[in-house]
Amino acid sequence: RYFLTSLPMDAKRALRAARYHWGIENGLHWVLDVAFDEDASRAHLENAQASWVALRHLAVSLLKRDKTVKAGVEAKRLRAGWDRNYLLKLLES
Repeated sequence: RYFLTSLPMDAKRALRAARYHWGIENGLHWVLDVAFDEDASRAHLENAQASWVALRHLAVSLLKRDKTVKAGVEAKRLRAGWDRNYLLKLLES
C-alpha cells in the first residue's frame, strides 16, 4: 500500500498511521460489510444511502453493546431477526 501525506514522517509514525487506519477499517467498516453486506447496498434514492448507513451504525452500536450473548455482530443480528424478545431487549437497552 502507498499513502500520501504532507506531514513529516519517519518509519514509526508511518506504521502507526497505517495501523490506525486499518484499526478503523477492521473495527467498523469490516463489521458493517460482513454483518450487513454494506458493500452490496443498492440504495440510491436521494438520502436513502445516508439513512441506511446511519441505521446500520446504530444497529452495530446496539449489537456490540449487548454483553448477554457471546457472539459476533452478525450472529447477534440474525438472532434479533429470529427472536423478537432479543430484538426488544436490544432496542430497550
